[in-house]
Amino acid sequence: MLERLVEAGLVEAHGVKKGRTYTLSPQVYRELGQSADYVRLAGFEPIQQEQMVLQYVRTHGRITRKEAVELCRISEDQASRLLRKLSGANQLKLEGQGRASYYVVS
Repeated sequence: MLERLVEAGLVEAHGVKKGRTYTLSPQVYRELGQSADYVRLAGFEPIQQEQMVLQYVRTHGRITRKEAVELCRISEDQASRLLRKLSGANQLKLEGQGRASYYVVS
């Protein structure tokens, strides 16, 4: 049903597979006179999420997965992938293990 709404232009899909989310399309918000709400609800682009996480770590010294979830307004799985990506690019370094783990600047 959601895919039909996407095809009709009423809903937009973001992400793939398990991390896929849906929002109303910009056209719907425009018709409702709430254009700014679309940008707020659609979230940030992945590059913006990366920059927000890096700025957070520079400011606070470290970041946990839970903090990345709250900061970027993404799921725990998406936050894990984002932090692993930044770690794999040698921008962040994982410290600790399990629930006590956090990321710092490399």
